[in-house]
Amino acid sequence: MSGTARLRTSSSACVERNRMPTVKDILVEKGSQVHRIAASATVLEATRAMNDQQIGALVVMDGPRIAGIFTERDVLRRVVAEERQPSQVSVGEVMTRNVVCCRPDTDIDEASRIMRDRRIRHLPVADESGHLLGMISIGDLNAFHASTQEAKIHFLSDYVYGRA
Repeated sequence: MSGTARLRTSSSACVERNRMPTVKDILVEKGSQVHRIAASATVLEATRAMNDQQIGALVVMDGPRIAGIFTERDVLRRVVAEERQPSQVSVGEVMTRNVVCCRPDTDIDEASRIMRDRRIRHLPVADESGHLLGMISIGDLNAFHASTQEAKIHFLSDYVYGRA
């Protein structure tokens, strides 16, 4: 390698080790912080929190377990379209209850398929006991795919030009 150090991201490490990247690789890069809200909160409180954090979804918790997910789509379909008052409606009334989750060892392509087939943009990550470990979005997957492609191009370029 030349005199400059290269930053090793999870995606480039996957390329160099020739292994399938997993959801855990995304969580390592982005962190495992998940924005949560109680089912008893109002939709107004939830949307303000989403706006403040510049996010599109909140995980709704019932103690240690995932009770649902509250997304921008829930606001549009179950509040705005039904002309309900956000300050009078609880998140628990309008959240999506059947939450699709994945495990940290799920490969990136499978996570992409889940999101595409289920038409969802946010995918909570939980362990086998159902404990929430993080959440990935379609944007996270797209950024990871782009980073992986960039790492592959860099690796192949080094190989072709004899720098590898």
